[in-house]
Amino acid sequence: MPTSTCLPARRVVIGALLALAPLALSAQQTITAADYDRAVSMLSFSVNPLVSGGSVAATWLPDDRFYYRSTTADGIEWVMVDPARRTKTPLFMVDSVATALQRAGVGKIDPRNIPAQRAELSGDGTHVTLDISGKRWNCEVAGGTCSAASTDPVTERGAARRARAGVMSPDGRMSAFVRDWNLWVRETASGKETQLTTDGTPNFGYATDNAGWVHSDRAILKWSPDSRKIATQQQDERKVGDMYLVSTKVGHPELQSWKYPLPGDSVVAMIHRVIIDVPTRTIVRLKMDPDYHRAMLGDDLNMDDLSWSPDATRLAFVSTSRDHKKATVRLADARTGAVRTVMEETSPTQFESVAGWRVLWPTSEIVWSSERDDWAQLYLYDLNTGALKRKITTGAGPVQNIVRMDELGRTVLVEALGREGAEDPYFRHYYRVGLDGGGWTNLTKESGDHAIQVSPSGRYLVDTYSKADVPPVVTLKNADGGVIMPLSSMDISRLVASGWKPPMSFTVKARDAKTDLYGQLFRPTNFDPSRRYPIINNPYPGPQSGSVGSRSFSAARGDRQALAELGFVVITLDGMGTPGRSKSFHDAYYGAMGRDNTLPDQVAGMKELAQRFSWIDIDRAGVWGHSGGGFITADAMFRYPDFFKVGIAESGNHDQRNYEDDWGERYQGL
Repeated sequence: MPTSTCLPARRVVIGALLALAPLALSAQQTITAADYDRAVSMLSFSVNPLVSGGSVAATWLPDDRFYYRSTTADGIEWVMVDPARRTKTPLFMVDSVATALQRAGVGKIDPRNIPAQRAELSGDGTHVTLDISGKRWNCEVAGGTCSAASTDPVTERGAARRARAGVMSPDGRMSAFVRDWNLWVRETASGKETQLTTDGTPNFGYATDNAGWVHSDRAILKWSPDSRKIATQQQDERKVGDMYLVSTKVGHPELQSWKYPLPGDSVVAMIHRVIIDVPTRTIVRLKMDPDYHRAMLGDDLNMDDLSWSPDATRLAFVSTSRDHKKATVRLADARTGAVRTVMEETSPTQFESVAGWRVLWPTSEIVWSSERDDWAQLYLYDLNTGALKRKITTGAGPVQNIVRMDELGRTVLVEALGREGAEDPYFRHYYRVGLDGGGWTNLTKESGDHAIQVSPSGRYLVDTYSKADVPPVVTLKNADGGVIMPLSSMDISRLVASGWKPPMSFTVKARDAKTDLYGQLFRPTNFDPSRRYPIINNPYPGPQSGSVGSRSFSAARGDRQALAELGFVVITLDGMGTPGRSKSFHDAYYGAMGRDNTLPDQVAGMKELAQRFSWIDIDRAGVWGHSGGGFITADAMFRYPDFFKVGIAESGNHDQRNYEDDWGERYQGL
């Protein structure tokens, strides 16, 4: 609802102004109601409705056809694309379906704006299911009839909650879920429930999702390809300390408590790895010591660290040490629980498998991500011996993600950064490379930040690319990156007509006066270069992410432009110690979070911008941030009191000893 959405956003801008008022008032600047209105007009709920198109979320069919919902200036389109025939046709007949929905009792429907966020095509392609007004409607694609698929939205919501908490088997026949610390399965067709484990006890349960900040009812596990086995863990938190959260509301407060290890605790969450045979309800415990609740990448357990063999007789997995400095690849026999070590990698700081890993079972190989040469690269190992066979990728710029493996063609599709010369090094591009290290092919040659969706066969991809000042273009491409046909482009004419302007991208030097840093600068839309503006920095120190965020086009980037409208220059800058560059760049303040957190880079960058642009008044510098940004803001006010005149520290994690163990120990050490 517009009113409830707008008020908090307005309060954010007003609150920011009140805290940052000394910067503006020192120049006797008067903030008017018109300034506030202009600021509110630049918030997301104001500007996002002014753009249309430029977004394709493909729902792929087994034969590589796909369909999607697209907004246009005239309304909503539902499109079916056949890559082989190079055709775009309506997914369903909107006029006829709108009429059929009205006959079914939905109410008046504008065929240009059928109020459904998603559609689901039936297997035979004759019907489409639309979610409208809390009900599911099953309609003939030709629009003959529509009928309510369910008239009980409460039941549907309950089923949706169960689906989110459970994990569906590959064959779709059953879902695994946690109840009373034990693992159960529910048959999809009949709803019959079967208990798989019986010895789960409070805080020593199976597949539980609880360690640190994350805690939920969802099950953490991995099904085997044949849907007969489950790899999971019995997580021991019986002696782990508690965290408490009290809700404030009218009436009695509500107390939440859950297990939450802190950095340095003598007891943290440990996982006992198990494999469960579903038909026989047999538990095979892996013959190894318990692992720490850790993942190669991220703060929580990640089932991508596990890989089943196609015949479900073996399970490969990675154990990560408590301090994240060692990753160990292990291979388990799913029938006996026997475990052997395949290989290990260690790092003097944190080991980070940026792109993850893949097991090539037919050839007994591992594609492994490592930053050992200062860039995230891929390496090929022998699964049986653990011996390195070769380096797959080379050169400057990190390989960020393994998108798709073509085991028969011996190629891998990867996402990588910083490999296109003079471009912003954070722009994502996608490449196909041979497992022998040769045949690098850039599938996304257009300048900009790319995101792709790959068809089931790998023969086609949907490529969306843009820049901060260039709206998105979506194209259908073949496997070699050749354009087959355009799909969509964003229309920003109404946005531009509103007075909106994109942020200015900039490059400055880091504290070492050598390393390039990249950021964005926001100016008032009524910018006057003859004036001098206070400068506000909105930083995020990481180390798990940076300040700027996505380099793709966005009509709104938080409230940065809105704040600029109140008479400021606002910047965000990715300092050293944040990801997306080299390992040495990321490790810049490893183990020194309280002494660095990119502040030297933020100050150096702001000073350089002030030297470059006469309209920046560096004597009126402010800073604000949330969470890690709140932490760096408070630190800025104490460490640079002569530079920063005012700051807002919002929800800052000011002492990492009070944050979760996994995150703090990963970046600060033990």
